[in-house]
Amino acid sequence: MNYRTGIVSSLAEIGESAWSALLELQGNANPFLSYAFLHALHESGCVSADTGWQARYLTLTQDGALAAAMPLYVKSHSFGEYVFDWAWAEAYQQHQLEYYPKLLSAIPFTPVTGPRLLARDADARAALIRLLLAQQDGAATSSSHILYLPEEQALQLQQAGFMLRCGVQFHWTNGGFRDFDEFLATLEFKKRKNIRAERRQVAKEGITMRRVRGREVSAADWNLFYSCYCNTYAEHRSSPYLNLDFFLRIGRTMPDNILLVIAERGGKAIAASLLVHTPQALYGRYWGALEYVPCLHFETAYYQPLEFCIEQKIATFEGGAQGEHKMARGFLPQKTWSAHWLAHPAFAGAVARFLERESGGIELYIDELNERNPFRS
Repeated sequence: MNYRTGIVSSLAEIGESAWSALLELQGNANPFLSYAFLHALHESGCVSADTGWQARYLTLTQDGALAAAMPLYVKSHSFGEYVFDWAWAEAYQQHQLEYYPKLLSAIPFTPVTGPRLLARDADARAALIRLLLAQQDGAATSSSHILYLPEEQALQLQQAGFMLRCGVQFHWTNGGFRDFDEFLATLEFKKRKNIRAERRQVAKEGITMRRVRGREVSAADWNLFYSCYCNTYAEHRSSPYLNLDFFLRIGRTMPDNILLVIAERGGKAIAASLLVHTPQALYGRYWGALEYVPCLHFETAYYQPLEFCIEQKIATFEGGAQGEHKMARGFLPQKTWSAHWLAHPAFAGAVARFLERESGGIELYIDELNERNPFRS
């Protein structure tokens, strides 16, 4: 079939209706692929050429309709990705070769699995892969990286010459629990005891929790959350990726997907976590505090969201990147996928050997984690 190819630097060039119509065909596409979320990243300046994320979205159109698209960026660094290739970049540098710029297909700062090859059918998806390969061959970039994509799409890219890499996240599954206590009853005794002790510790500090749905989040709530978010980055001697304008934008444009959990003591807010959700899934995103209180992070970022999932009958809670500590709270390991292509033959071969060794280690790691299953036999 004949398609018209395009490269766009802004979702506005595609249009919200065309983008949303294509997303609807993807089935379980998450909110981070939505026009509202991606456009907010771009319009707020969090994602731009100045921040090292130059948008270069690939598009295929036919008879004026969007048939396929791919979020794609030219990256001048590896920050905000969560699939770490710093060692690869260092190896290039040691051999006086340029690793940056590189091509990256991902949702910026968001380690959540979702489709990256957005297409209305198999033919359009195959044509999109061919367009990606042509971009690789024609661009002055060292490599291409497609992160947090479904296994099916990873295998399709493997057939096109990409190398696959696996990682691990921790997800919670709702067993149809009536309340939090029924969930706790499924855990081993020690895990149950520790969770109850952590929640008592927060209560003893005189802290109360407030869960605010997106449409009820006030400007003061957003300012409080952002202060907490920035403070936590500062305590880790780092700078936040996202600005207040971004959070205000998603608060306006996707309120039905927003949950804010606020911790208060004596009428004063001291911590907050931001989560994104659909009727099927809850995604842990950002947390911050203005002062340290033991166990407050667990209450704000895990236990309150778990109660929300149970109350709303949400099936899955994805806790974000890394974190074996999540297992003690009922989260189990899940494999994630990424696909990689390097233009330099010698480095491609070296990375392929590294990934083969790493893959075996990941399988052993998952087996080890499953042996530490927190649930009662």
